[in-house]
Amino acid sequence: MKVGIVGSTGYGGVELYRLLSNHPEVRESVLYSSSLDGTPYTDQYPHLYGISEQRVHPIDEDEMKGLDVVFLATPSGISKKMTPGLLGGQAKVIDLSGDLRLKGHGAYEDWYHGEAAPADILERAVYGLAECNGRVIRDAELIANPGCFPTAVLLGLYPLAAAGKIKPGSVIIDAKTGLSGAGRKASLSSHFAETHENFRIYKVHEHQHTPEIEQQLHEWDPDTGPITFSTHLVPMTRGIMATIYVELKDPSSTEELLASYRDAYDDHSFVRVRPKGGFPGTKEVFGTNYCDIGLSMDERTGRVTIVSVIDNLMKGAAGQAVQNMNMMFGWHETTGLHHYPIYP
Repeated sequence: MKVGIVGSTGYGGVELYRLLSNHPEVRESVLYSSSLDGTPYTDQYPHLYGISEQRVHPIDEDEMKGLDVVFLATPSGISKKMTPGLLGGQAKVIDLSGDLRLKGHGAYEDWYHGEAAPADILERAVYGLAECNGRVIRDAELIANPGCFPTAVLLGLYPLAAAGKIKPGSVIIDAKTGLSGAGRKASLSSHFAETHENFRIYKVHEHQHTPEIEQQLHEWDPDTGPITFSTHLVPMTRGIMATIYVELKDPSSTEELLASYRDAYDDHSFVRVRPKGGFPGTKEVFGTNYCDIGLSMDERTGRVTIVSVIDNLMKGAAGQAVQNMNMMFGWHETTGLHHYPIYP
């Protein structure tokens, strides 16, 4: 196959290039950028010196329509404009931005502060949470790749929400992310002196991933209700940890809950449920497409504590996008994604 990566000079783009360059079904990856066309890719990423001789191409929608897959690893606000011009050709489209995830009227405008994508494009976009939406992903031509935080949170909650076990309005999420989640563009919030030896909450009650999480939870169980979602920036490069607190409608033990999680993810290679008493750290999924989950029922408070970790650039972005591509073309979901975690 011949694939295209739009936004190839960002962190998500170069991670896609790494994965696709080693994918057994991909013959060539074409790199696109709106601002750096014609320049050697190694100008942006010297770690590829002597490995890649690729140059960055200018955006050409007619050319991209003839590819097999186009990945849109762009900031929000761009893919909603590009996608209508890409559909209708040969290419399937996988959007890694937030432009195509929100279906509710006015939700995108309220949380992303911009005009939403055309209604017919939103209708055609399939939410690409691979472990939970596989049947429709396989037949899709357009995928809205989930956000990094929603991936960790939703996989952590899916077995409970899908079974209708969550007490309405009880979901509290305390999430942390590494700096690469903010992208490559320099800003005060990602400045070394501002982040080193620092730990900071941000976007309090305003994070754009809030409605995405609520939308999917509501699809699984309309009674789930609103969530409390807090995000923190930690001084590390990769990784997300979501610590989730939930009250259940009916009593349950840790053993029973773990059994239900194992049943839910038994056929999915990338979700690893830890044994009782085991809780994952972000380093244990570093550089991989795994989501590791540990949980415990607190009989004293009646709450379940769920810990879900991912690599935000892999399972939270490029890795899940390739996983979705695999499913769209009928390959096993792990194709090209067999990576052991990098440790320590």
